[in-house]
Amino acid sequence: MFESLSDRLQAVFQKLGSKGKLNEDDVREAMKQVRLALLEADVNFKVVKEFVAKVTEQAIGEEVTKSLTPHQQVVKIVHQELISLLGTDNAPLQESRPGPTVIMLVGLQGTGKTTLAAKLALTLRKKGRRVLLAACDVYRPAAIAQLQSLGKQLGITVYSDPSSSSPPDIAAQAVELARKELYNTVIVDTAGRLQIDEPLMYELEQIDARVHPIERLLVVDAMTGQEAVRVADTFNQRVSVTGLVMTKMDGDARGGAALSVRSVTGVPIKFISSGEKVDGNTLEAFYPDRLASRILGMGDVLSLIEKAEEIYDVEEAKRMEKRLRKGQFDFEDFLNAMQQMRKLGPLQQILGMIPGLSQLARNEELISEKQLKLVEAMIFSMTIQERRNPDMIKGSRRERIARGSGTTVQDVSQLTKQFQQMQRMMKQMTGAGKGGGKGRGGRGGKGGGGGPINPQDLMRMLK
Repeated sequence: MFESLSDRLQAVFQKLGSKGKLNEDDVREAMKQVRLALLEADVNFKVVKEFVAKVTEQAIGEEVTKSLTPHQQVVKIVHQELISLLGTDNAPLQESRPGPTVIMLVGLQGTGKTTLAAKLALTLRKKGRRVLLAACDVYRPAAIAQLQSLGKQLGITVYSDPSSSSPPDIAAQAVELARKELYNTVIVDTAGRLQIDEPLMYELEQIDARVHPIERLLVVDAMTGQEAVRVADTFNQRVSVTGLVMTKMDGDARGGAALSVRSVTGVPIKFISSGEKVDGNTLEAFYPDRLASRILGMGDVLSLIEKAEEIYDVEEAKRMEKRLRKGQFDFEDFLNAMQQMRKLGPLQQILGMIPGLSQLARNEELISEKQLKLVEAMIFSMTIQERRNPDMIKGSRRERIARGSGTTVQDVSQLTKQFQQMQRMMKQMTGAGKGGGKGRGGRGGKGGGGGPINPQDLMRMLK
């Protein structure tokens, strides 16, 4: 979402870096470009004005202009002010004691509330919560069926009442059921409208009065731009919103809503959501410092580590380490490594979290999900013996693999050649392959000092 803004800001800072020492005119010209970049990203005008004024005031100070690395000082100031703009600290969900904890989702139609309800339920269940979903959107066709389908898919109970057309009654019944059945969290999916209207607001006020939610989360479509600020302000006045959730963060919008809405409303952003797929990779707790780092092209290593920890398999890691030490890395191991990596989320998203690789993440000619799928298809088209011993993949075998994977013989040849080069490199790194016991596929392996796989070589494999 922030690709254009990120590129513009990085270009400004690179220009500052080429100047060495900075004077006041240099800083003001740079801030003029920052101002234009933020306005083009659809950030609220008042927010931009205050942001640029704060950065300029600090950037023309003596500490910066006399610094040995003034452009880095300016980047640091911009980073800190972005964090301040986005909310400074992470705002976790509150809990009711005694329970159940009631979370009400509100917002306009089309913002993704129903999908978000399922994503949030999955996230909370992973934290040990027992979640009940309450289907209170009785107006949108198939809204209840959609939530029930998502609940069935995730194994999460959905409460609905076909005999009732009163959302406040349905919400109250769901909370009562939660108390009886010992659910500690109830997520209430309310109806939206194409525009804010009095009946919608009155109904939300009635639900709020009946179930007393401790969290009233406003679901905001990040692609609505500055209009999101007005929507958030109106909802906040009527139902005292406790948190915001920005959806469709993977869209092609300019990102102004995310940078404006927190500052204008004073309500913290609690989650950001991307995509329609309901899994552990599309809903993230919101950390202002991490998003600020992503915008400035600094990556987001902490979020990447957290994602990796969720899927980390200790036994599989030990098995892989043992095989690497023996120089026994084959196509089966490579396929498993790729599948583990894909659990982290879309490849471009992962690369964007790694400092210095944000530009690579946007260059689909170098590496893309499509290329990853083609590599997987070729490996799946191999026999077990071929996966364990790439040397045997020649002639008719390459033709069969190409036909089975929808690729060309040249693609298969290139993959096997690059993989063999990688195997030799890894044996040199570990000191393996100089005698010793036989490994799978007849390859020798001598224990040696282990070492990490070079990410550049893995990237080259996927080209």
